[in-house]
Amino acid sequence: MIETAGEPPKVENATVHRVRSVRAVGTRAVLAELSGTQDVLALQALLLEKPLPGQQDVLAAAETVLVRADSPASARRIAARLLQLDLTAPVQLDGELVVIDTVYDGEDLAEVGRLTGLGTEGVIAAHSGQVWTVAFAGFAPGFGYMVGENQQLEVPRRSSPRTAVPAGSVALAGNYSAVYPRRSPGGWQLIGRTNARMWDLDRDQPALAAPGHRVQFRPVRDAVLVAESAAAPAAEHAGTVPEPAAGDVARGLRIVSPGLQSLIQDLGRPGHSALGVSAAGALDRASLRRANRLVGNAPAAAGIETVAGGLKVQAVADQVLAVTGAPSALSIEPAPDSDGETWHRAVPMAAPFALLDGETLSLGAPQSGFRSYLAVRGGVGAALVLGSRSTDTMSGIGPAPLAAGQVLAAGGEAESGVVGAPELQPDYPGTGVTVLDVVPGPRADWFDQAALDSFTAQDWSVLPQSNRVGMRLDGTPLQRNRQGELPSEGTVAGALQVPPEGLPVLFLADHPITGGYPVIAVVVDSQLDLAAQVPIGGKIRFRWAEHSATERSAEHVTTEHVTTEEEASN
Repeated sequence: MIETAGEPPKVENATVHRVRSVRAVGTRAVLAELSGTQDVLALQALLLEKPLPGQQDVLAAAETVLVRADSPASARRIAARLLQLDLTAPVQLDGELVVIDTVYDGEDLAEVGRLTGLGTEGVIAAHSGQVWTVAFAGFAPGFGYMVGENQQLEVPRRSSPRTAVPAGSVALAGNYSAVYPRRSPGGWQLIGRTNARMWDLDRDQPALAAPGHRVQFRPVRDAVLVAESAAAPAAEHAGTVPEPAAGDVARGLRIVSPGLQSLIQDLGRPGHSALGVSAAGALDRASLRRANRLVGNAPAAAGIETVAGGLKVQAVADQVLAVTGAPSALSIEPAPDSDGETWHRAVPMAAPFALLDGETLSLGAPQSGFRSYLAVRGGVGAALVLGSRSTDTMSGIGPAPLAAGQVLAAGGEAESGVVGAPELQPDYPGTGVTVLDVVPGPRADWFDQAALDSFTAQDWSVLPQSNRVGMRLDGTPLQRNRQGELPSEGTVAGALQVPPEGLPVLFLADHPITGGYPVIAVVVDSQLDLAAQVPIGGKIRFRWAEHSATERSAEHVTTEHVTTEEEASN
């Protein structure tokens, strides 16, 4: 270093922290890759404090930050802007301090003591003697990945995950610590337990320890009873309210039969990734909007999503309904007290119709497609959970699946004094092959050209294990050109993850917000509704999307590995 009189000293090779690279995740999201946890925290804090134009959601993970945008054009602008941000300023770890009383008697405590060389007492001292920071959320609502001030407790996951980890378990894996908010499978090393409620929808901030919070584990010797109801709302579909008795509903629908599965869905709850909550919502968004439009509702009003037919509902007072989505035979039978009449009448799809008090509507098996949507004028009345009435089957948030005898109240979300005219519906997938357009995923480079060609050259079958979390596909397995697994990173609906066995999983609306398998491709957002209608046993062929202006606007910035000058010099 050379100093010149009268001038400030010049510092050579000063390290400037920036985003290392940006990759596309579909057409409306980008993945920023960073050099370590501190840069992840810095970028997350910066984006939350000063959102970029078009930014909808931010999800930090181990070495990346996923940013969702409101359009492909916004995604392109965000990608370019991310590469320019200066992350050099240290992150101020001044988030709220959360103290968690912990009994250190976990099943793996002795093993962690052996792995670290600290012994049992040393593990307790190291874990409770430092302040942890919640870096990001994932896996389940309220599950915060916490990073410590030192690396003394870095341990591997268990070689064989447990099928059920009790709620309130305090655990370690890698260089992270966490508390399981609900009973669930898990492979982390268990060192203790707590009765702290890590997730409680009755609080203004449901997550006790959200990203940015600091956490201090305080050893206690008294027995801590970790009841499911106390440690976390472990029952499925937390946040629901008791269904009203039939006599309490002035107007609405009684569920005579829910069919295979019927759920309350609206357009979802985006923007809660930092809490570990996916957007959920109707899988075929266009069909729900169409049904609501036909009965005069607001587009996002809650309706019923049902699969494979079999749904039967009875009117409580006169109702106006519409059914869209997978085309089915719709039949109305008279009310029980209709003077012994046994006639049935048919009503059309995608058209408003009256269901009079006591009459019952039945949906037949779809002639094509898989999911149908029933809208009632006023919308289905259900409790709002994080701003939505949707059922999230992955996290258990929102109303429980519909059951026979249940009565749904009609809400107050009609926004028009008239109903809509009958509408034409699109063609829905049948027994043939459905072609879906995809763009390269953020980890397409984990596959060689032969695997990429195989991915688009074959017809993939939809397996019965598919659900709203993801469609499991069967075909010729894809071979990776890299070994090992990715650090967990954010993902989106439409992502095609490839686990080690090589069979892709197409993520749908209830997908986990982070994943550790490489994403080879992402279905373009405009075709997610079509993907949701492919039936079990149907076939899908993937096709690389043409570079239209709409799709290319997000993709071309990041599909090729974009690097900064700093990265190129290393």
